[in-house]
Amino acid sequence: MREGDTKMVGEAQGPRDLLPLTPAVLNILLALADRERHGYGIMKEVEGRSGGEVRLGPGTLYGSIKRMLADGLIEESDERPDPEMDDQRRRYYRITDLGRRVAGAEAERLASLVATAREKKLLRSPRQRPLSEGA
Repeated sequence: MREGDTKMVGEAQGPRDLLPLTPAVLNILLALADRERHGYGIMKEVEGRSGGEVRLGPGTLYGSIKRMLADGLIEESDERPDPEMDDQRRRYYRITDLGRRVAGAEAERLASLVATAREKKLLRSPRQRPLSEGA
């Protein structure tokens, strides 16, 4: 596409067309990469994985989910882990094939940025003490 061109709604998109992702969208895709989850489960997984450093509020979470559903990155699941122990009002979400490819493309993009930061001496190698702990 040339600068100024716009995509028509419904036109096929490649993974790189949706980059860069917001941190919230990437965290939601990561939370759904290994299993289906409901909204609160996504919030808890992100918070737990980040050691409490990343917390998705309900507005951010559900606003992102709405856009991700429209973009085809995730879909709502009809399946329930255990209907006997589950609240029927909960909506479960799963990552789509496009969502998985977009998350992978974003991870590659970020890995390239980290490699560049390391080359420019902004980051030390993984075996060295982090720069934030003193030079």
